[in-house]
Amino acid sequence: MLTLASLPRDFHENPFQYYDALLKHAPVHPQPDGSFILSKHSDLERVYKDTATFTSDKQAAFAPKFGVGSPLFEHHTTSLVFNDPPLHSRVRRIMAGALAPRAIARMESGLIETVDHLLAQMPRTPDLIEDFASIIPIQIIGNLLDIPMEERAPLRDWSLAILGALEPVLTDAQLQRGHTAASEFKTYLQDLIARRKATPGDPETDVLTRLIIGDTQGQLSEIELIQNCIFILNAGHETTTNLIGNGLALLHDNPDQRALALGDPGLMAGVVEEVLRIASPNQFGNRETAREVEIGGMTIPQGTNLHLCIGAANRDPDVFADPAHFDISRKPNRHLAFAGGPHVCVGLTLARMEGRVALHRFLQAFPDYTITGRTSGGRVRFRGYSAMRAHLAPDL
Repeated sequence: MLTLASLPRDFHENPFQYYDALLKHAPVHPQPDGSFILSKHSDLERVYKDTATFTSDKQAAFAPKFGVGSPLFEHHTTSLVFNDPPLHSRVRRIMAGALAPRAIARMESGLIETVDHLLAQMPRTPDLIEDFASIIPIQIIGNLLDIPMEERAPLRDWSLAILGALEPVLTDAQLQRGHTAASEFKTYLQDLIARRKATPGDPETDVLTRLIIGDTQGQLSEIELIQNCIFILNAGHETTTNLIGNGLALLHDNPDQRALALGDPGLMAGVVEEVLRIASPNQFGNRETAREVEIGGMTIPQGTNLHLCIGAANRDPDVFADPAHFDISRKPNRHLAFAGGPHVCVGLTLARMEGRVALHRFLQAFPDYTITGRTSGGRVRFRGYSAMRAHLAPDL
């Protein structure tokens, strides 16, 4: 059975066989360190909704992992995703207005322009991650924070290093890369924030200005402001890159579904939802028990770390018929790719739009693309590809 601290050699290529075993034999699965993996859809829904019993605060878990006061500890204990109210409520409320559906809709024309520009300059044999999927969210999040175009080059590497530090097992080199990235990103944002305070943007479209101003209940502290700007980039970058890359791979590997999507653009929203379900960009989340609790007939002590296996829950046969089948017409599709409850992803509308526009415009431009090679991202928490070589047109 699955042990996160000592994964099978083939896990990164195909974790789903292990998820199926968890769902069938051990939906509440103890780990050697005292934590538990939860894989049932209903259990994850319960955890997401019950914030009194299951806390998002990770100070106790991250202190030994990162070191109290370290750059990674400061980031991962201050950002939105690893906090409970009142900080979570304050930051989310300020961000929500800038990411509301009406505000997101205004961004679609700019997104289409960005995607079409990438498609127009695409080489005949591109790396679909490096040349396409990873560029789109960096530009969109860069626009949200109004980061000058010439200053965006380090953003992807910083994001990958900081999020990579959330993996269950880290080498010393990975840990150091994460600390360095968090420190460099913080230094950059201190300068950017000083410039933005001197010359504010439009809070209706500039999320950084909106976060600086705060709301009627007050402003964020400097550390809260910096670390949640880092969170916005990280949350919107890796997951959306994976959504687009995984979508291109699944459409390639399922030609019948690709033909359906090409024949009916109205199905593109369904494509995005099914990619989110069957190849969830975020495979694991975490909570900690705030009191002793019973789950699946097992008593779990207070202070226990829970690994929420989103990738398994989204293939739970009690919820999804034929769960291993990629079906872009699937309805209903109650996946948990965006988590749930008060912590449901604040940027879900933006992510869906990015996925829909990117996949639709790519299919229209290159309906006959073939993937000639792909490299797994090698992550446990996130599922995607670090490289995806392709050929965009049939040989003449």
